[in-house]
Amino acid sequence: MDNTSTSNYTMLCDFYELTMGNGYFESGLKDRITYFDLFYRNVPDNGGFAVAAGLEQVVEYIENLHFGEEDIAYLRSRGQFTEAFLDYLRGFKFTGDIWAVPEGTPVFPREPILTVRAPAIEAQLIETYLLLQINHQSLIATKANRIVRAAEGRVVLEFGSRRAQGADGAVLGARAAYIGGCAGTACVLADQLYGVTAAGTMAHSWVQMFPSQLDAFRAYCRLYPDNATLLVDTYDTLRSGVPDAIKAFNEVLKPMGITKCGIRLDSGDLAYLTRQARKMLDEAGWTECKITCSNSLDERLISELLRQGACIDSFGVGERLITSRSAPVFDGVYKLAAVEEEDGTIVPKIKISENVGKITNPHFKKVYRFYGRDSGMAEADYITVHDEVVDDTQDLVIRDPDATWKQKTMTNFRARELQVPIFKNGELVYDLPSLPEIQAYCKSEVATLWPEVRRFDYPHNYYVDLSDRLLGIKTEMLGAAHNG
Repeated sequence: MDNTSTSNYTMLCDFYELTMGNGYFESGLKDRITYFDLFYRNVPDNGGFAVAAGLEQVVEYIENLHFGEEDIAYLRSRGQFTEAFLDYLRGFKFTGDIWAVPEGTPVFPREPILTVRAPAIEAQLIETYLLLQINHQSLIATKANRIVRAAEGRVVLEFGSRRAQGADGAVLGARAAYIGGCAGTACVLADQLYGVTAAGTMAHSWVQMFPSQLDAFRAYCRLYPDNATLLVDTYDTLRSGVPDAIKAFNEVLKPMGITKCGIRLDSGDLAYLTRQARKMLDEAGWTECKITCSNSLDERLISELLRQGACIDSFGVGERLITSRSAPVFDGVYKLAAVEEEDGTIVPKIKISENVGKITNPHFKKVYRFYGRDSGMAEADYITVHDEVVDDTQDLVIRDPDATWKQKTMTNFRARELQVPIFKNGELVYDLPSLPEIQAYCKSEVATLWPEVRRFDYPHNYYVDLSDRLLGIKTEMLGAAHNG
């Protein structure tokens, strides 16, 4: 795994994608143009929105899709694929189109995050990897954004590598956490590959290695005078940790004229300890000393600590961020929405289920976001058939799709298409932004959501409406299925 666009994950797919591919090939359907939507059904943690992430890794994957001879040999050994199909795979590459919302975009349930238009075999084969990347990184970016918002402007660092589910979980999780708003990571490889600034100071073992805690603190201050953050809870935070830190600062940093330093706490009653530590540091003249806290934090604990008056300048958040422990699954799905006839006619397709939440929205679609021209705030999203154009100079009535009797008239609004072209005829047509640009975009877009949508508990139900035309098509297809 790297970011040099050389990794090939073509065989990272579900086996049924290959059996269906072989079936399409043998049934004469391999060149049938299909439209697939990648979307999700429920917001993690019952939040108001999610943050889309993972597109850059999707781009790298698409650009490197190919089957090697070892792959062909393995597939032949399974005895389920024809030689003609295996020969076809030798020259396999993606030739279709992809549209997607930019990384960092707030997204809502059931609206397409990514749309694929491609021959059936190609569109089917990429399902697993697209879901893997979008699901994982969107999950972590969403959780990180919640935690960063809970910190109310304080620095949040991602500290979760050792508790992540595997190497990719650690590295790409750090990338996604940065998109969500984290200032950096403890993971060095994430910095090396993606430029997510790595930071860190010491563990308890450093303190234990020296004859005394004070000796450990003095040594660290001498080695890293410009980045002296001391872990003060190895033995006793208030009786020895903070006093020894103050002594080390006085003896080593003060003669150098250095006033910026820090302490970190990783255990105990953080609200009480940080208040007392702040008082001790201020009385000793170290008013610029920052206090960092870690220890199984998440947005709920951070909010509660701040409510209790904790004196914390930054947070290191590990396991509950990198695994999104409270909601560890992002339920993105990849569903067929339409097929294209030889004459170019697009035929909508729908999945019907007794579970209403699993009924899909048919057809090749576009997604608009409406912003108030006077407020600049996002008011609603609007899903249309692909060739519909929203005229934002005219009023428009929108409805809550789950309760259509709830409606409002949009006036004085600006309509923006959310998805942008990523691939056209298999060629990349999108300029990938830098990670800092994605983070800044995410911050600005989240800020356009009303506070009622952003709150953690019982957020406002943001409207994601279907155009009258699209709703009519869906209703007609449901009726035909019911009556057929």
